[in-house]
Amino acid sequence: MDTKLLARIASQMVGPNRGILAADESSPTIKKRFDTIQVESTEENRRAYRQMLFTTPEVGQFISGVILFDETLRQQTDDGLPFPELLSLQGILSGIKVDRGAKSLAGAPGENVTEGLDGLRLRLDEYRELGASFTKWRAVIRIERDIPTPTCIDANAHALARFAALSQEAGLVPIVEPEVLMDGNHTIGRCEEVTGETLQAVFSALYLHHVDLEGICLKPNMVLSGTDCPEQAPAADIAEATVRCFRRHVPAIVPGIVFLSGGQSELEATRNLNAMNQLGDSPWELSFSYGRALQASVLQAWRGDPTKVEAGQGALYHRAKCNGAARSGRYDENWDR
Repeated sequence: MDTKLLARIASQMVGPNRGILAADESSPTIKKRFDTIQVESTEENRRAYRQMLFTTPEVGQFISGVILFDETLRQQTDDGLPFPELLSLQGILSGIKVDRGAKSLAGAPGENVTEGLDGLRLRLDEYRELGASFTKWRAVIRIERDIPTPTCIDANAHALARFAALSQEAGLVPIVEPEVLMDGNHTIGRCEEVTGETLQAVFSALYLHHVDLEGICLKPNMVLSGTDCPEQAPAADIAEATVRCFRRHVPAIVPGIVFLSGGQSELEATRNLNAMNQLGDSPWELSFSYGRALQASVLQAWRGDPTKVEAGQGALYHRAKCNGAARSGRYDENWDR
């Protein structure tokens, strides 16, 4: 394991003014996205959509890496250029989602654990040969009256640590994604409590599995009110609670935190990231790794129409630019009016 190389890649992923585009939707998930614009989710339509994203002019100013799905990592442009090579031309790293999804956790009703460790070592070697520089694994933590349980948190922390260790062994930077879901009526205080417990367990497991923390990126949720909570916290409170929670539980040696959007709107995700960076210096880079919060307006602009490719690319460029500015607290909401 070349720790210096891993650290260099991780630092590139969270470089100034840039973040990560999560384009790793599984086939069922992207079908849901396409259904909203009445586009059939065929392999060719998925390829054409991703090609539109990846050929957006100058988007590399604001995007440092793209997380791909297995199918997408193997696809090519109309001219036969593999997508990882296409992205590399803009200075963008290619990553790959390697987990096999959240499944019911035995003995823990209502809770899940992410699977996909079996055979992962061999898959990682193949992904590296196909052009991947980093990997991603998502754990899902749900807040309800009596959950999450320590069983769920520990099981997911263990899986994240094994994934991260295997990724580094293969020369790939792991994006460690413990997501505390927004779903529910919990308060921002309850979210902060659960997020803290989850992060504590994750970093304890990473330590036990000898994961080099300089060669990872953390992809967590922001600390938010539940979607059904009557009192929705404003951006300033979200920023303060999130940074406070992470200062307590995330080692300063981690190069960067790339927040997931987790169901927030495009504007909310940008506004909250901006508020965090306006608080001042943090031990880590505070960046983004958004899926829907970078692509919702892109889908609406494109709608599967080959004549609307430039419109879709314009929407992606705009959102990427807004979030690139939020990386240093320079986002102006007037840009979205």
